Amino acid sequence: MERTFDFITDTCCGMPQEYIEAHGVTVLPLGYTIAGETYGGIEGKQLPPKEFYRLLREGNVCHTFQVTAEQAKPSVEASFKAGRDVVIVTFSSALSGTASSFTIAANELMEKYPARKTFIVDSLGGSLGEGMLLEYLVKKADAGASIEEVYAYGDWLRHRIAYLFTVDDLDCLRRGGRISGAVAVVGKLLKIKPLLHANPKGLLMPIAKIVGRKRSLEALADEAAKRSDLSPEDPIYISHGDCEEDAVKLAALMKERLGEHPTMINFVDPVMGAHGGPGVLAVFLKCKVRE
Repeated sequence: MERTFDFITDTCCGMPQEYIEAHGVTVLPLGYTIAGETYGGIEGKQLPPKEFYRLLREGNVCHTFQVTAEQAKPSVEASFKAGRDVVIVTFSSALSGTASSFTIAANELMEKYPARKTFIVDSLGGSLGEGMLLEYLVKKADAGASIEEVYAYGDWLRHRIAYLFTVDDLDCLRRGGRISGAVAVVGKLLKIKPLLHANPKGLLMPIAKIVGRKRSLEALADEAAKRSDLSPEDPIYISHGDCEEDAVKLAALMKERLGEHPTMINFVDPVMGAHGGPGVLAVFLKCKVRE
């Protein structure tokens, strides 16, 4: 059944371009500056992920910025002009003002187009967890659900996707203000690899301190399995900061614990990767209720 409304999201969703094009999703880019150049945002310049992470490893500092209301308006208005309503799936409002920008843009345009509707689903997360939420909603819409039904499902489901990750380099967390400089120094000396998650409010919070990369992957898989609430058709998504070999290992660990599930592995997008750093590794899957 053909959809009667459109989907818009942002680049933090981490979904492959092939998926975006195949399902007619509009993606607006958050932006960032690194090594004296600006990428994403209104300029639209792209940097290959491996090159981005190479620059981070060389010590370049990355500054990120949100989608603005003015940037969001043209995409929303294009749907309105075509007589179509819009569902917008956004990066966590606890970590970015992007959701607020979409809200401002949509409210202004609904005054201009009073017959049109916009529903904004704050994912309370990012990366492929946001992308997973988007995919479930697109499937719901393609099965014939109304826009109101899709929104209600999204509002329910966003609290039932687990976001779990570990980092390999504490410096990016330190630069982002997530940990202190002293904690970063001690952590590096002891080879601590923290296990973190996105809590029910969409904030990044620690779960445990794991010593060693191998143990951190096992702890990540164990925590994901403990929180999982999967049907056989439910997917498991894994995103990485230019550490694909570890991502493949994590996928194997997940298979050992939870059996066969559709699995996607992709890069953490640069805006998220600027805070997680090279070697960040995350897993996303449906859970009972996000803790």
